[in-house]
Amino acid sequence: MQINPGIETLAVHAGHPLDSGTDAVTPAIHLSTTFARQSDGSYQHPYDYIRCTNPGRDNLEKCLCELEGGEAAAAVASGSAATASVFLALEPGAHVVAPRDAYCGTGLLLNTVFARWHLKSTFVDMTDLNQVEKAISIPNTQLVWLETPSNPLLKISDIAAISQMAHQVGAKCVCDNTWATPILQRPFELGADLVTHSFTKYLGGHGDAMGGVVVSKVKDEFFERIRQIQVGLGIGNAPFDAWLILRGIQTLPLRIKASSEAASYIAQFLSQHPQVKRVYYPGLPEHPGAELATRQMLMNGGMVSFQVASRKEAFQVAGKLQVFTSATSLGGVKSLVEIGALMESMQNLDTSSVEAVIPDDLLRLSVGIEDVKTLIGDLEQALS
Repeated sequence: MQINPGIETLAVHAGHPLDSGTDAVTPAIHLSTTFARQSDGSYQHPYDYIRCTNPGRDNLEKCLCELEGGEAAAAVASGSAATASVFLALEPGAHVVAPRDAYCGTGLLLNTVFARWHLKSTFVDMTDLNQVEKAISIPNTQLVWLETPSNPLLKISDIAAISQMAHQVGAKCVCDNTWATPILQRPFELGADLVTHSFTKYLGGHGDAMGGVVVSKVKDEFFERIRQIQVGLGIGNAPFDAWLILRGIQTLPLRIKASSEAASYIAQFLSQHPQVKRVYYPGLPEHPGAELATRQMLMNGGMVSFQVASRKEAFQVAGKLQVFTSATSLGGVKSLVEIGALMESMQNLDTSSVEAVIPDDLLRLSVGIEDVKTLIGDLEQALS
């Protein structure tokens, strides 16, 4: 009888074949940079050189294909490398439509590195479909980039509607699914053509491995360009990082559900606190994207942003937190807080051309898997 595994089962089993030589249940780490030829010059296995492929990287790519429901995946050295490989695959002079509120590294890539390669970009509020439609109508639009929920203001974009708009002009729609993960959101089922992730965040989940991936709904000519970039530029995910990330994915469904549940309680607590000016969380009924989030997400995720009275107070609150660690990144088992005023400066790049304006009184929480009573107690004492 054919078994159709749920995503929790896929997270544990996808990309985890028994070792053919030893029957080991846990995949091995293959650190070799090269592989032996047969006497006729051929290879017994589909591996020749580490820059091209590696058993661990293959397993990780197969896992992501099964989790997202795509046909092909390219695992690379970082989330930014995944983003850059998509932009590099475009034709010269292409036009990209991108969100104003998004990970600042995406805007910096478009406005600095790729602007010099004559890639044109228009930044819009992706929650305003009229703005999106107008931007997509600009000649030679080849790509629409989505990030939903967005970083750091947790805006929710309509993947189905925007994908349809993109396809009407022959453009591809890419969804950065890092924050929602395939556990909470299924972009391919909503019309997206490509999905990207920063493995460094929820998929790895333990703050000890870096990587990124591009997953394609179909294995087409555009994806083959991305594969050529992965191999030709030597940006493939390293074997040990691939092994750590594949291990982390096994607990992804449990971690993402636990952090989502805790974040929901934390958002409610913050929304009622007199020292909090505004809370950004799609699970709150007053959030403008709450209804859309209910339609296209299973839960609302483990990220919460909120504003306090001033920049000075944001630093004070972050400094008083004892369980939340003030650090860059997100999606791990440990809860983190990021100060809005520092987010763009952490890139060590010119941020003058970045479209998004992050409030300097903003605090962004990455809710881990600690017990929620402790986390709320920590916030309460820091806000007092």
